Parts: sequence; structure tokens; C-alpha cells
Amino acid sequence: MTNDKKNNNSIFKIALNLTVACIVSGLIIATVYFFTHDLAVQKAEEMKTLALESLITDVDEYTEIPGKNEWYTASADGEIIAYIVPSESKGYGGTMKFLVAVSPEGTVMNYTIIEANETPGLGDKAEKSPFIDQFPGKTSKQLIVTKDANNSENILAISGATITSKAVTLAVKTAVDEVGAYLEGGE
Repeated sequence: MTNDKKNNNSIFKIALNLTVACIVSGLIIATVYFFTHDLAVQKAEEMKTLALESLITDVDEYTEIPGKNEWYTASADGEIIAYIVPSESKGYGGTMKFLVAVSPEGTVMNYTIIEANETPGLGDKAEKSPFIDQFPGKTSKQLIVTKDANNSENILAISGATITSKAVTLAVKTAVDEVGAYLEGGE
């Protein structure tokens, strides 16, 4: 009987210790959140602004498009020069997230990778020259990955990173198509 009492007592102590540890951990997390939340929101806003500014230069104003989550217009001298939209695609290392700038005429202006987990030295070339330099001026129909170096009409794949090349091209094409549908009134 004393052995049962010891077991019940030790289980009770373990449960009590775990409860206290959870409460203390929760209080620490809540305190850190309380003091850092405003700073985190401010930093996220700064990062978003930097990402927008990295896409298009000489912009006077970025305006959110009502009814479209994270869509923006970029204006200069009161005229819309680009639509900036988020896009994503599955790359070699998982989901890749982008911001894509599309001209009012429906051509690619630029893109930036917001989040990716691609292979260093291969897949990370998707955000560097010469790969990224192939996109400006392309229409949706031209956004096809090729391995033919003589084909300047389409997008030449990164050697050894074809999956990443296809993922980037698909995400950019999706953004161009979405902007085209939006401009035609299909929203």
C-alpha cells in the first residue's frame, strides 16, 4: 500500500511540475510578445516597403488595390506604371513566395523572391543575373522554360536547377495572367 501511495505522490508531483513549467513558459512568451509585437509589425511593414521599392524604381506612390490581398499599384506622376502582386509556386526545396511587378500592358517588369528554400549554389541563382534578366518584357505566352540556349524567346533554365527554374517561371506567369484577368475586369 505504501508503494501505491509513493507512485500516486510521484505522479502528482510530475503533473504539478509540468503544470508550473507550462504556466511559467506561457507567461514568458506572453511577456516577450507584449514587448516585441509593435516592433515586429513595424519591421514587417519596412520589409514590405523595401520589397516593393526593389521591384520598380522612380515610383511616387504604392497603393493597395481594394479587394485584392497584398496587391499594389505603383504610380509615377499620377500614372500607374506597374501592378505588384504576390505569387507562389512549389520549388525543389518547398514553396517559394514572390512579388511580381507587371506592366499595365501585361509584360513582366521584375520579380523578387520573398521566401525560398532552394539549394545553395544552384536554386538560389533564380534571383541573380543572368536568370532574372530574362524576364523583363516577356508576356505570359513567352514564359516557358527551355533548355535550348539558342532560344531567346523563352526562359533558359538554370543548369542543374530545372525544378527551380520552372517554379519561378510558373509563379511569374501566374502573376502576369492574374493581372491580365484583373485588367480585363475578371478580377
